Amino acid sequence: MSALPIRAEERVISIAAEGASPPWTGTDENGQLYGFDIDVGRDLCRRMKIECTFVAQDWDGIIPALTVGKFDVIMSGMSITEKRKQSIAFSTPYAGGFNQFVVRWDLGVAPSDTQEKLNLSSIGDKEKTTIERLRAALTGKAIGVLRSSNSEAVLKDLFGDVVTIRSYDSQDNMQLDLAAGRIDGGLADYFTWRDFLRTPDGSIALFFGPQLSGGLWGPGVGAGVRKDDDALLQSLNEAIEAAIADGTIKALSLKWFDADISPATSKQ
Repeated sequence: MSALPIRAEERVISIAAEGASPPWTGTDENGQLYGFDIDVGRDLCRRMKIECTFVAQDWDGIIPALTVGKFDVIMSGMSITEKRKQSIAFSTPYAGGFNQFVVRWDLGVAPSDTQEKLNLSSIGDKEKTTIERLRAALTGKAIGVLRSSNSEAVLKDLFGDVVTIRSYDSQDNMQLDLAAGRIDGGLADYFTWRDFLRTPDGSIALFFGPQLSGGLWGPGVGAGVRKDDDALLQSLNEAIEAAIADGTIKALSLKWFDADISPATSKQ
């Protein structure tokens, strides 16, 4: 089925990104947005034959700003969740990914299997044992997290009674506090942490615990639109499906992440 025609006033749309969580989105020295989401957005706009502009928006206000019409689409590594779907509509997923803890080296926390995978969508005895092991290791620690993120919700739900939670308005500010020793660790997107740990400031920390996904993080990363933008949503879905099918999403994820994070359905 072909998409509904995009209205004339929608042939130029604006896409918002946080611009502070590379390689998803970052901001260069000239104030220009870059990253995986930006490249994917450009490709989708080309396929939809519309002109797109990109604007920076703080994370904790990004959904309210969309709903009041400040821009038309969110593409900023945003996970599709039931809570967010109460306010906005989401495209089909265009990327996957996972979250992970990092902790400071000088804490002396016992090593862990950082290649272990923990899907919170189905928590059985094995998953409960892993969570309890994490809780014991992190008890009494100050853990940073991005405000209004799914990571914050997970941290509060599973660890809120054993850690001190410090919520931040940006990944950059959380990383600054981690490097300065004002927090003991943090929970965030794996790839964002990976790039930080490769920097001089990031050399003070290491990954800790399993690769976390599912549950409150939902089925993947999607583009967010207003609930009444049916034509735009259908056009985005068709463009995403085409970009997955011809390997563009895979190529862009390899470019930015050195890994294939295209949706699992495209690999079957």
